[in-house]
Amino acid sequence: MTAIDREKVLDALRAVTDPESGGNVVDAGMIQGLVIKEGQVGFTIEIPPDKAEAMEALREACEAAVARLPGVKKVMAVLTAERPPAPAQSAAAEPGRPAPPRPAPIPGVRNVVAVASGKGGVGKSTTAINLAVGLSRLGLRVAVLDADIYGPSVPMLLGLDERPELDENKKIIPMQAHGIVAMSIGSLIEGDTAMIWRGPMVMGALQQLLADVAWDRFGPIDVMVVDMPPGTGDAQLTMAQRVPLAGAVIVSTPQDIALIDARKGINMFERVEVPVLGVIENMSTFVCPHCGEQSHIFGHGGARETADKLGVPFLGAIPLHLAIRETSDAGAPIVASDPSSDHAKAYMDIAAKVAEHLKLDMARGAVS
Repeated sequence: MTAIDREKVLDALRAVTDPESGGNVVDAGMIQGLVIKEGQVGFTIEIPPDKAEAMEALREACEAAVARLPGVKKVMAVLTAERPPAPAQSAAAEPGRPAPPRPAPIPGVRNVVAVASGKGGVGKSTTAINLAVGLSRLGLRVAVLDADIYGPSVPMLLGLDERPELDENKKIIPMQAHGIVAMSIGSLIEGDTAMIWRGPMVMGALQQLLADVAWDRFGPIDVMVVDMPPGTGDAQLTMAQRVPLAGAVIVSTPQDIALIDARKGINMFERVEVPVLGVIENMSTFVCPHCGEQSHIFGHGGARETADKLGVPFLGAIPLHLAIRETSDAGAPIVASDPSSDHAKAYMDIAAKVAEHLKLDMARGAVS
């Protein structure tokens, strides 16, 4: 394969003229976040906030210029603009203002569920993957979108080492593992590559992952589980405002410092009118792998108390156990690799409650 290097890509982009300044897009400082991996090229184009529609032709010209380079298989260019996000609020809060546009559905996807946490390190991604596999074992068609652009972990958790391919329409074909389909920015870049992107670039990348992946390639999706980044920032607002979320699941450990941030996450989703399907208490109890004794290392029951106080459902508790960590690191989620274990059953109980909240039709029957 012909080698593609950074300078060749930039030279190709210098042939594209910015209609605003009259100069080329590279010297105008418009090209940011250039990533090259195995024939796939991605970058963002910085534009004025009010020029998005007018600049679509420029985006297409940039993609076309790079696509002509020998060895290039796929080009993903994203328009971004440096401006603060609009306040998250209901249209009813400001009488006389037009209602915000309705989020556009994802083709072939019936329900989208965000799995979120107020802070990192609470096991959100492991929970999201096991929830997704659990929903699949209930007989549903499930997809996972890794929305954690800065710290994508879905490829490792699902044991996905290969790169995705393109279909006849130049859309990315989602990868398959353990009965679900998935896509992550981590599958498009080197494992150690740092995504040094500002907020608008992250939002643009998320929009491209939603629009440029053939999610229904293997059939319509009943539930898309979105592994959100921790916190209440740009990515969360992008998903809440531009995707018709059926609900959000909040993951927290029992300790007070995690529950403070979990409450912030619940409040954020309520402000943007996304129903909170419930709270999961992860690492609820440590189970000694040798003697079976239980210890409450991070406390116990705090997530249930928080859910009760805020009037949202408590979905269940997941123990802190070596087997969950080992199977996750091995790319074999415990719900798939050891479905008869007590830990897998805890995830399955939560999956059943989420399906019930969404009123999903599981008439196709559970997977044995």
